[in-house]
Amino acid sequence: SGTWLLYLPCTWSIGLAAEPGCLPDWRMLSLFGMGAVLMRGAGCTINDMWDRDYDKKVARTASRPLAAGEISTFQSFIFLGGQLSLALCVLLCLNYYSIILGAASLSLVITYPLMKRITYWPQLVLGLTFNWGALLGWSAVKGSCEWSVCLPLYVAGVMWTLVYDTIYAHQDKRDDIIIGVKSTALQFKEDTKQWLSGFSLAMLLSLCMSGMNCNQTFPYYSAVAAIGAHLAHQIYTLDIDKPEDCWKKFASNRTVGVLLFTGIVLGNL
Repeated sequence: SGTWLLYLPCTWSIGLAAEPGCLPDWRMLSLFGMGAVLMRGAGCTINDMWDRDYDKKVARTASRPLAAGEISTFQSFIFLGGQLSLALCVLLCLNYYSIILGAASLSLVITYPLMKRITYWPQLVLGLTFNWGALLGWSAVKGSCEWSVCLPLYVAGVMWTLVYDTIYAHQDKRDDIIIGVKSTALQFKEDTKQWLSGFSLAMLLSLCMSGMNCNQTFPYYSAVAAIGAHLAHQIYTLDIDKPEDCWKKFASNRTVGVLLFTGIVLGNL
């Protein structure tokens, strides 16, 4: 699920950058797919390195290799080096503007796992990290960012991440209180649904702005409407005190991303 949620904003941006009447650049979609697998993996490795002592105390994460003592920190550094080297090979296939833009995201990838120690808004930092592809996809196709399109798309992605990762965080809130880490789930508590509704509305408005600024057509706005309905159902039926329901709602967000990509492609055609 995490790899899809990292990849889909890239596909949106690549799709929006396609010329009217044309399909998205399949070479770029493939390159970004490989990059998403590698960078999601690298992010998980970095996260597990930072959190190995915390993970031992949480039932859901205690079996992770570092937390369980199956591999050493040195071995994880070697593995991370391999992941980042392969990701760099993918990045070097892009234009110079995109190489610099892509490299700029590494600081977010490295520091995100620390955020839950210092702020109740680590989900916001995750959103800034996970949706970098909304900027990078366009620049990879066009050679630079069209900010009137890319920035609202990026904001929409960040709002989306705040929705799905707050839902995800409700799975671990009891353990998080015990071990002393923070999340939006602990910040919002019983007001979670109101906050999620606000983030969803901001996402939909940002998507409309992005679409208008690149002359999108009816199928695109139909997809945005379908996303609104999906998010409304997700939030209305969410039970924040049932981890299995939180996981189900979190995982269903892949559908949100695929709906928007489909709307972009049909809108272009």
